[in-house]
Amino acid sequence: MSILEIVRFAIRGLFINRLRTALTMLGIMIGVASVIILLAVGNGSSKAIQSSLDRLGTNSLQVNSGARGFGGRRGGASATIRKPLTILDATALMDPIQAPDIKQVAPIANVNAACVIGTNTITPSTFVGTWPSYFEASNTQVLKGSYFTNDDVTQGRNVAVIGNTVATTLFGTDNPVGQTIRCGGIPFTIIGTTEVKGSTGFLDGDSLVVIPLTSAENSITGYQPLSSILVEAKSPTATTPAQTEITNILDARHGIKGNASADFSIFNQASLLTTSATSSQTFTTLLGAVAAISLLVGGIGITNIMLVTVVERTREIGIRKAIGAPKGAILSQFLIEATILSLFGGAFGVLLGILGSHFTISGTKPILVPASIFIAFGVSALIGVFFGGYPASRAASLRPIEALRHE
Repeated sequence: MSILEIVRFAIRGLFINRLRTALTMLGIMIGVASVIILLAVGNGSSKAIQSSLDRLGTNSLQVNSGARGFGGRRGGASATIRKPLTILDATALMDPIQAPDIKQVAPIANVNAACVIGTNTITPSTFVGTWPSYFEASNTQVLKGSYFTNDDVTQGRNVAVIGNTVATTLFGTDNPVGQTIRCGGIPFTIIGTTEVKGSTGFLDGDSLVVIPLTSAENSITGYQPLSSILVEAKSPTATTPAQTEITNILDARHGIKGNASADFSIFNQASLLTTSATSSQTFTTLLGAVAAISLLVGGIGITNIMLVTVVERTREIGIRKAIGAPKGAILSQFLIEATILSLFGGAFGVLLGILGSHFTISGTKPILVPASIFIAFGVSALIGVFFGGYPASRAASLRPIEALRHE
């Protein structure tokens, strides 16, 4: 018996009960589509988180006042004198001898004030007084207009760069550059608007107002300690040595010695990126594992259906063996039937998975992983052979006399 005849018998056997065949293929199709879609969702989530962190700058470090955690940075006794962060601290971090891995520094004074024009008002979630180096260190790009300059800081000019949310709330579709708003009752001339950053968690990255540090001190906040210091390392790989340099410089300036806890903490953006990437990879792996279980269930469904098919067609098997059909032909026929079920189910599953990955799922835009298509389809083909093997072997092992007696 030729292979073409065996394939013809296998296809005929599948068409005997079309509904059962379709439902069996549906199980494989759902399993394959689940693998593709869930891995795409995991990949999309990972890319979205990485994009959000990249917008903040992967080589940025932020120095905040106050010890990290309950026991301080060293876990020893509390510092006896807590010194706030100052402009002199920021200036010290710019020393190329003591801090060769630091590219630039931006002192930050947080401002809490509402901005108003006419009847429109908004309280920005991020309102800071700083230096021009803030824009590059925080990866904040200007879309229209320009940054303020060091001369604006020196002269204490009341100029501002605003984010898209602030611009839309206060001016609608009008161009805000050149117009004047009042923040904390003080007039500020808008000289630029930033590119859209989007949201990170509950923080709107576009609800932003940036003004010169001296302008904030002279007009709104008064002369107070800095809220934080933003530091940009020379490269993403230099963040760890830069953090060490910051620690050494501020320890010396603040008199932190021995086991005394620091009166400042350092937030390393690169560490957050690494942690986030690891978490995203774990999340994607878990999603893939869940999808693989559904594919396994589809394979068990093939075994179940093929066993039922063997029982139903026992007399047919007995007749074929009685007229000379070899054991290999029977075995091949049922294996081919199981493989056809899995291959067609896998092919439809790939189409469904690709289609499903074009839709936003739970607020996440899936990003297709090409390897998942080949892996899912390949596994579906192997499932047909693996899970169809036992029923096929059982059919081929039937004795003709016993098969012919079967009712």
